[in-house]
Amino acid sequence: MPAGGTARPRNGEKARPSARKAKARTRLSEDFDTELFLTTVGAGKSIATYRPKSYVFRQGTKCNAVYYIQQGHIELSVVSSQGKERVVGLLGPGSFVGEGCLGGQPVYLASARASTEATLVRVEAETMVRAIHEHPEMAQRFMAYLLLRNSQIESDLVDQLFNSSEKRLARLLIMLAQVGQEAELRTVATPISQEVMAARVGTTRSRINYFMNKFRKLGLIEYNGDLKVHSSLLNVIVRE
Repeated sequence: MPAGGTARPRNGEKARPSARKAKARTRLSEDFDTELFLTTVGAGKSIATYRPKSYVFRQGTKCNAVYYIQQGHIELSVVSSQGKERVVGLLGPGSFVGEGCLGGQPVYLASARASTEATLVRVEAETMVRAIHEHPEMAQRFMAYLLLRNSQIESDLVDQLFNSSEKRLARLLIMLAQVGQEAELRTVATPISQEVMAARVGTTRSRINYFMNKFRKLGLIEYNGDLKVHSSLLNVIVRE
């Protein structure tokens, strides 16, 4: 055998343990179903359904698991040392919550509360780390979500720095209704109060009420039980 080389098994010889382990990991990864992993109970995983206004976890509690939203919507909120609460995020199906534990974060920096009835899968940190390490498709799925979430946070920051509260509300409504460029009227599937809108936009409830009435008079939204948003509300965002 050449110096520094690696001996290969001859015909009839058994592969070394390291080679067998590598093949086993390859087969394991090929058999892995990311969607099944994120939607079923198993080792290090559990599923729970939360009623509206109930907490998935609270700010300051031990951060030891990642949650995956199967159904429903979750709002993230932060309470300051002065006791002021602000909604900092609204997440729906397909989103991860509490991912900070994977980076060694000791406690949750925000509270996660169900804004509708919601079903979430709880994945212990060690189980999630192992899945990401052993299965490239799981790592890709998680990385894609983090990149999208980071982009949304940057957009929110720009929104807060440069846009008026009226434009921020318009952007929030368009996001909630998932309005596109086509001329259409879309219903907001997630119930949201004006108090939550105010906290999300960073203004008062009275200002939200004023702008909502203004949008309704202009035919940009409708609300009579269900909140509906017209694609023409996009003009409020793009105008100077």
